[in-house]
Amino acid sequence: MRNFITRFAKDESGATAIEYGLIAALIAVAIIGAISLMSGQLKATFGKVESELTAANTAE
Repeated sequence: MRNFITRFAKDESGATAIEYGLIAALIAVAIIGAISLMSGQLKATFGKVESELTAANTAE
């Protein structure tokens, strides 16, 4: 039993998976933060494109 506990304490395979999961979560949070900061600019850009396309379609 003592040998099993010692091997279990030294086994790091599960820790690696948890570390990768934490890294992926941090990257996702960074992407979400960047998108939320740029959302106003993107909305303005797409609004400008929409108005230009509408003006181009009505001019014909």
